[in-house]
This record gives sequence, structure tokens and C-alpha cells, in this order.
Amino acid sequence: MRILQALPALYSGGVERGTVEFAAELVKRGHESFVVSRGGPMAEQLRGQGSKHIFMPIHRKNPASFGQILPMRRLLLELKPDIVHVRSRMPAWIVFLAMKSLPTNARPLVVSTFHGMYSVNPYSAIMTRADHVIAVSQCVRDYVLKNFPVPEERLTVIQRGVDVDAFRQRELSRQWLDRWFRHYPQLADRKIIMMPGRISRWKGQMDFLAMMAELVQERPDCHGIIAGGAEPGKEHFLEELEKERARLDLTDKVSFLGQRNDMTTLYLLADVVCHMSTKPEPFGRTVTEALASGTPVIAYNRGGAAETLQACFREGLVPPDDIEAFARAVSRQLNAGPPAIEVPHRFRLEAQTEATLGIYQTLLQQPT
Repeated sequence: MRILQALPALYSGGVERGTVEFAAELVKRGHESFVVSRGGPMAEQLRGQGSKHIFMPIHRKNPASFGQILPMRRLLLELKPDIVHVRSRMPAWIVFLAMKSLPTNARPLVVSTFHGMYSVNPYSAIMTRADHVIAVSQCVRDYVLKNFPVPEERLTVIQRGVDVDAFRQRELSRQWLDRWFRHYPQLADRKIIMMPGRISRWKGQMDFLAMMAELVQERPDCHGIIAGGAEPGKEHFLEELEKERARLDLTDKVSFLGQRNDMTTLYLLADVVCHMSTKPEPFGRTVTEALASGTPVIAYNRGGAAETLQACFREGLVPPDDIEAFARAVSRQLNAGPPAIEVPHRFRLEAQTEATLGIYQTLLQQPT
């Protein structure tokens, strides 16, 4: 098959990483893989794994993006993809408007993925015009069915998968550890409590600081690390977090690491990973990655992250927004020691790939 994935950009984040990983799996299985976006640091990785990247500024949520309709039409005529997989709303609009002027027999089939609980309006409804719709979790599926006119038979839940073997096979190298403790000598002989995720108010870093203030009263041997950078426009929230850290007297107990490219190693280093989003998250990729590494996760019992924990590590679930209960759960896990964690097949990259390819093949076999 010839597959074209469309998304805004290839900078960082779960959608982007999932797109690149899926593209690599397509190539491994002998399919032709193309990705169209405005580009970004991950485009080089994409090309190195055998896919072709086409630069097109389809990211802007404003009328300027409609200038890309004709270039998209030309691309579709040139590539003649079997499937176009749209992973965001503006790229979906551009794809569908470009297809309107194509002859019926030249129009590819379209699959869309709801990577989030999009606002309910005509702009978001474009995602439901696909020949088949994928939801990244059960809670996203329920949200789509409640708010958009999508027949159940055209909607499938496919969990975002991770390459479990890649996470489990990695070991902490002596060279990495030496470099780590040179940069962060204050973390020597400490229990590492990690909060991964970009700096954003709803991701829960403020709750994490409050939880650490509770935890270190009982466990002064703990040190919190917040791994994630502040996106443009969010720097003021990082400053707010630093002030709150000082107010809670946590300056020597919590470290901000900024954007990292060694997350797989950090998952192995951490004793506990925390997920504290203040609203239901569609999936929660960091939860699955940490569990794939064998590291226990404590998380609020809501959204897609909770679905993962319910399947992999139920002991990690905490009532939403209960800071004290969260701190107790972290302490309890530290006392319990490393748990045995099994990631079910449906949360693995190969399961995601096989299920998505199954949808493609079913669509292509249907009579036109």
C-alpha cells in the first residue's frame, strides 16, 4: 500500500512521535510511507527510517492555510496514495477540500484519528468525514459518539502503542550515569520521582509540586524531576512554577530538566513516574512508556491514562485531584519495591500497526 499521513508539524509530542513510529513500521512491512507537514526536527528521523517527507505549511489554524489546497491537490495526483491518514483538523480540511475537485476514481480513501477530545463545532467535525475514524482510547470513542454524528461501525478504538522491547532492552550506562550525576549531584542517593510532559498548566506540574511538598515530609530521601520544556508562549507558566517551588521550600527537592532527548533512559532512572493532568487526557503516552520500562506509575483515575493503568498497574490509580492520596500512593510504592508490570498486547506498537493496517485493507477491499 501507499500511505500518506498528514499532520501539522514534526516537532515533539505524542502525535508526532506516533506518526514517525508508525511510518517506520509501514516501511518495515514493505509499504510506501509518505508524511506531509510543515516539518521539524523529527523529519530527519522520518527520512532516515525510509519514509519520504513532503514539506507543506498545513499547520496554521487560519484562512492562510487554504492557500495549500492546490498544492495538496497536485500532491494527491502525483502520489496517488491508497490511503490518506489525517491526524489533525486543519490538515484534514485541506485534504478534503483538495479532493473535491479530483475525479471520483482519483480520490484516495481517508482515515482520521481523533487524538484528542476536540471542541464540538463544524471545524472539528471535518474529522468525522473520513471513510473510517480511529479513537486513541475508549474515553475518546465515547466522546466522539456523544458529540459527533459518527456511526459506531465507522469508529474503532486503537490504543497508541509503544515498542515495549525497545524500552525494556535499554540499560543505564556507566557513561550516562557519570554525566548525569555531574550535572545533578544533588540527586545522588535519592529516590527519583519523575513528572514527564511539556510545561503546560493542565499537565499538572502545579499539583506535582504540592504533592512533593507532602511527600518529602515523610520521605526526605526523595527528589522530584520535571522533564519537559516550555512551549513558546508558556514560559510565563514555567516562571510561575519556579516561584511556587520556592514558596513551598522545594528548591533543593525538585529540579526542572527542560526538554530532553533521553526520556527512555530517564524512565529507567526514575523510581516512580507521576501523571497528574488536571483534566481527562485522551491517552497519556508517558504512562505507557514508563510502564513499558518496568517503572511504576501513579496517576489520577480519569481519562485515557487511567485506562492504561487499569490494564497494566491498577495499584497506581488515585482519586482525581487528591494530592494527599497521591503522595501516600507514591510513598507506598517506594516501600513496596519494583513491581511486576505486564503491558497487554493492545498497548504495543505492533498491535497498533496491525489494527491500523487492518482498517486500511478492509477499506480497500470494499466495492467502490
